[in-house]
Amino acid sequence: MTTTAAAVWGRTEQQDFRARVRGCLLGGAVGDALGAGAAGLPLAELRRLHGPAGLTELAVAYGRRGAVTAATQLSLFTVDGLIRAQVRRDTGAWHPPSDVHRAHLRWAATQRDWGPDERRRDLGWLAREEWLYARRDPARACLTGLGDEILGTLERPKNPDAADSGALVRSAPFGLLVGWEPQLVCQLAVECAAQTHGDPAAYLSAGALAVVVHGVARGDGVEGAVRTAIGQLAPRTGHAPVTEALEAALGAVRQGMPDAERVTALGAGEDRAEGQLAAAVYCALVGEDVRHGLRLAVNHDGPSAATGALTGALLGALHGETALPPAWVAELEGRATVLELADDFAMEMTQGAALHGPGETTSGWLTRYPRG
Repeated sequence: MTTTAAAVWGRTEQQDFRARVRGCLLGGAVGDALGAGAAGLPLAELRRLHGPAGLTELAVAYGRRGAVTAATQLSLFTVDGLIRAQVRRDTGAWHPPSDVHRAHLRWAATQRDWGPDERRRDLGWLAREEWLYARRDPARACLTGLGDEILGTLERPKNPDAADSGALVRSAPFGLLVGWEPQLVCQLAVECAAQTHGDPAAYLSAGALAVVVHGVARGDGVEGAVRTAIGQLAPRTGHAPVTEALEAALGAVRQGMPDAERVTALGAGEDRAEGQLAAAVYCALVGEDVRHGLRLAVNHDGPSAATGALTGALLGALHGETALPPAWVAELEGRATVLELADDFAMEMTQGAALHGPGETTSGWLTRYPRG
């Protein structure tokens, strides 16, 4: 796999990029946390508990307000894997799907271990964050697909029938590889989704999400980025359900005022990847601001945390972190970790040559992101 030549980053470009990276990761986590408060509750019950507008503020989940689910956990480890891939490139080794897979295996260890295993030399700093060692309703396919060290591929994907959003919700970070071309971003996201989800609709939805995030992180609008994603899907076998879902999301914008019924009709009511993607794209398109878009995303009968996480990642990448609701960000579980990782990713992508090189074997950066 090859990428385009590294971009020349001026100070303004670096600051804009960091704001979008922070926005994407924080936005995804905030949407995840908002949706976690609605988990398992039908829309009628949300309206009974919270009023006619449904859930409009963070609610208690997992014993606290602002708690995140496995969607955020896995997204953070996706970022960790992408940074490791760049660091390992110094050695001449260049296979990002393997680095992301190893990162996801480190996440899988958090789901079975009491805390960080300090005997592991590959932990880095993220896998030492003890708050991540909590099981937050991960998709079953994520646990089984990462239950061994075998790498799933498009030719031999893990869980061939898994069509839920478990791989989709961890795939927004691929779109932050703004120096790559869209087809390479799509391919990487698709290959990494196949590590746990083998249904074409699941892994192609992950690829489409990555391309949409990539487009908005580069300054395109959501609709233009969706059109680019549809173009990337066109030559791929099994793309029809995802393409049709995205087209439906674009068409729904012109069908009247946004409401819960329209979000549900796009597929939010069940946990299928293409429906969750379509609902999130719609909420990002019609949201008057981030708060409105996220409230629209989580009030339905389906997996609200997934729709919220996807919508938040899109809107955060589009507008940057300062557009996120401050009160929600303030209560977010793991906020310091999310910000630290976002800034590390932005530094690696814009200033990696100043952080490590082929001749280096020890440095603070290589302690944080070991090559092994």
